[in-house]
Amino acid sequence: MKRIYTAAILLFACIQSNAQFFEYTSYRGAFGSVNGPNWTDSWTEFDPQFKVYPNTNTVVQADITSNTTWGSNDVVLLKNKVYVTNNAVLTIQPGCVIRGDKTTEGTLIITKGAKIIADGTSTNPIIFTSNFDTAAREVGDWGGIILLGSAPMNQGSAVVEGGLDTAKAKYGGSNPDDNSGILKYVRIEFAGFPFQPDKEINGLTFGAVGRATTVDYVQCSFTNDDSYEWFGGTVNCRHIISFSAVDDDFDTDFGYSGNVQYGLIVRDPDYSDQAASSTSEGFESDNDAAGDNKQPMTTAVFSNVTMVGPYRGNTANALPSNADFKRCIRIRRNSGISILNSIFTNFTQGVSVEGAGCEDNATGDTIHFKNNTFASILNNDTCTVLSGSTFNINQWFANNNNDYYTSTNSIDWVNPYPELWVKPDYRLNANSPMMANNATNFTDPKLGTVIFDVGFEELSSNTNVQVYPNPMNEIGTLQFVCVEGGKQLITITDMEGRILNSTTYNAVAGINKLEVNTSSFAPGVYFIQVNQRNLKVIKL
Repeated sequence: MKRIYTAAILLFACIQSNAQFFEYTSYRGAFGSVNGPNWTDSWTEFDPQFKVYPNTNTVVQADITSNTTWGSNDVVLLKNKVYVTNNAVLTIQPGCVIRGDKTTEGTLIITKGAKIIADGTSTNPIIFTSNFDTAAREVGDWGGIILLGSAPMNQGSAVVEGGLDTAKAKYGGSNPDDNSGILKYVRIEFAGFPFQPDKEINGLTFGAVGRATTVDYVQCSFTNDDSYEWFGGTVNCRHIISFSAVDDDFDTDFGYSGNVQYGLIVRDPDYSDQAASSTSEGFESDNDAAGDNKQPMTTAVFSNVTMVGPYRGNTANALPSNADFKRCIRIRRNSGISILNSIFTNFTQGVSVEGAGCEDNATGDTIHFKNNTFASILNNDTCTVLSGSTFNINQWFANNNNDYYTSTNSIDWVNPYPELWVKPDYRLNANSPMMANNATNFTDPKLGTVIFDVGFEELSSNTNVQVYPNPMNEIGTLQFVCVEGGKQLITITDMEGRILNSTTYNAVAGINKLEVNTSSFAPGVYFIQVNQRNLKVIKL
């Protein structure tokens, strides 16, 4: 049988300097169809309070000043505030378990110039967790992970709050491409020890971290403050999970301007912020505490977030009387954050745009809030503004292809509220409106260059791959592997079947790259057909 493989071209567009980060999806939220993969499989843990971890076999309690490796069989007891300094690299191998000590405020701080290489695998993740036994673990059992870099922020230079060393804990600089290392397939559990009153450490704190840093497949669970907080910087993140946080899930400040795609937020009704000056939000975003125009502004872009709030499918569910859940999204203090192609459910309020600065950013071209879905918000309170505001936030919401459903049943998830949180599944059933035509839009300039790549698939007959939209104005590159050398035909057509480009290519056995000039193509939908025996198309 002749084998036909198809794939999308990797498209290039010169829209933003932080090009080629966001990937095109045909669905809102963090997950696609039930027929596709579930990226939370195998490496995550939604019941860490009862997860059995091995006993510690080594103790780390002093600063790390030279290159150091923690092995796969190491179970580290982390004591004290341990700083990785002097440009040292801490390498943590897959399977390593790090248990934070509460008495000594165990915390790991990667200082400016140093790196952490925690590169786990989907079947052998790296785990940072409590040193208490099962059932005794709670939020705030240890400090957390703090990454500090030299990327831009709007405070010039700052020190992480909470009583850290004022010399070692400085962050901020002028290098957007700064590199603090790798966090991949990593779990961070029960962090957030309060070094000072109301100054808890987050699960994962970013202080001016640069975009050469890799953050992918990270789960923060049961954090006593925010799961993730970005203080300035340009770091990009993918596949991040916030589970049962106390305060906020995603907190952006001090001019954070990175990109985040594929985020999952799941709240627990028993965990919310009890501080008099704080409320629990999904997103909380500021430019800075004063709400002024300091540069760089907080202009982070989030796409494909799924949020499951504490009501868990029914706003009639009673929450604890002291719970302080407020908003899915709180945009305040002159923030310019953008959120696209996402799903927010089961919270007290929807999106809140607060203050004249944020309202100007929303009506101007700074905040883009588009193609988002809200469902099951208490009292259908989808949009709010501060008292006295004349900003028509409901019209702004509707004009940007956002929508609202009274029930999460309309989202049509596979298994959103499992018993004891065993294997939740936020993929979408085939008839979900989150997968309907025009559910998403990746033409927004905030997304910069968008990568259209659907991998490869073995087929028994000629099949087209739809690429939508097509922002390419220069060269597209198709990379593929041929088991055998020989000629192949690549054809690109428009929706009406007109051939716009047809190339016969003499492939070699192994990796091939073919550039296709599409500078004359108008924006629209195109089809790419590749015909070649024993051809396998891979992402560039």
